[in-house]
Order: sequence, then structure tokens, then C-alpha cells
Amino acid sequence: MPRIEIVPSILSADAGRLAEQVKEAESAGADRIQVDVMDGHFVPNLTFGPGVVEAVRRATSLPIEAHLMVERPELFLEAFARSGATLIEVQVEATSSLYRTVQAIKELGAKAGVAINPATPLEDLREILPYVDLVNVMTVEPGFGGQKFIPSSTDKVQRLRALSPKVEIEVDGGIDARSAILVVGAGATVLVAGSSVFGYKGGVAAGIKAIRDALE
Repeated sequence: MPRIEIVPSILSADAGRLAEQVKEAESAGADRIQVDVMDGHFVPNLTFGPGVVEAVRRATSLPIEAHLMVERPELFLEAFARSGATLIEVQVEATSSLYRTVQAIKELGAKAGVAINPATPLEDLREILPYVDLVNVMTVEPGFGGQKFIPSSTDKVQRLRALSPKVEIEVDGGIDARSAILVVGAGATVLVAGSSVFGYKGGVAAGIKAIRDALE
């Protein structure tokens, strides 16, 4: 089995202790940090901009992924690359020029990822798969943290793995020790975890350990 990466999402972090919590995640063995960027249009929530990525960059040496849940993400790529994002994800539903957007991310020196919503068919990914470093299968409807994992997501991950044996498959939404077992069994290799890490009753390190222990 390939190494399973755990990527804490700061959407569930304590904003007043952001740098401290990011450092805790790094010390606990997180593989990178996710910054969820929401514009209040593509999703009904408004969250972080490039300045927050800069703040996270100052707090950690880990790679940072910026997940752009925004309309016309191509307008924001340069700002997030400059702020320190090492992987930029865009939603397949958010742009009419997906190939051009993916190429623009790579030209900026970042890795390129695409995310797909629960109701979007995998067929919408087929032509872009050869050009991306990662596919994020959303396992909740994007927009808010703390949602429950959608059980049918496991089948979607499995079908994507059959479609592309080598692509990195990330899952995002409702991931905890229990759902992690299901999605990894289906072929996921990257787990985004928000409330199950930053909201874990035993602390950030204990939250990451709970997921790793479940996968052993």
C-alpha cells in the first residue's frame, strides 16, 4: 500500500491560534496543510484569501494546498502561487477552460489538482486526468466544515481508481478514523481532515494519530 497522506484543513482550526495549530499539525506528522478558499458564490461561504496562505507559509515548512472553491479560479492562480501555495486545486465545475487553467497552475510552478463535487459524474474528469497531479473527490457538498461523510463516495473513489490507476486520489469531507478506512480501501491516497484533527477532543496530534492508527 502506498503511504497515505494526511492533510489537515484549517477551515476547522481556531483562527485565533492558527499559527500554533498549524505548527502542532506539522509536529504531529501532517503531510501538508490545506487552505479552503471560498468566495460566497461558487459555495455559500466566504473564507480565506492569499494573505492566509502567506500566514500559514510563515508558520510551517510543509507544502500548502489551496483548494479554490471559487468562480473563475483562473483569475486567482497567480495570487495564490505567489503567497506560497505549492499545490492549487480548482473545481471542475467552476471554469469553462479547465485545461488552460491546469496548464497555468503548472506554469506558475505549483502542482495542479482538480476537485469534483458529489453529484458531478467522473466522466467530466476523463480528458483532464493525464494533465493533473491529483484529483480531489469531494465526500461532502463543499462549503462548510463538519459535515457527514457521503457513503456513496466510496464507490466513486473505487471507480476513479479503476479509471486511473496512478493518479493521486484525495478525499475531502467527513474524514475521520472510520471513514478513512473505507476510502483508503477504495483507493484513496490523500485524506483531508478538518474537524477530526483540529476539533479532536484530545488535541491535534491525537486526532492525526487516531486516523493513522485506524489505517494500520
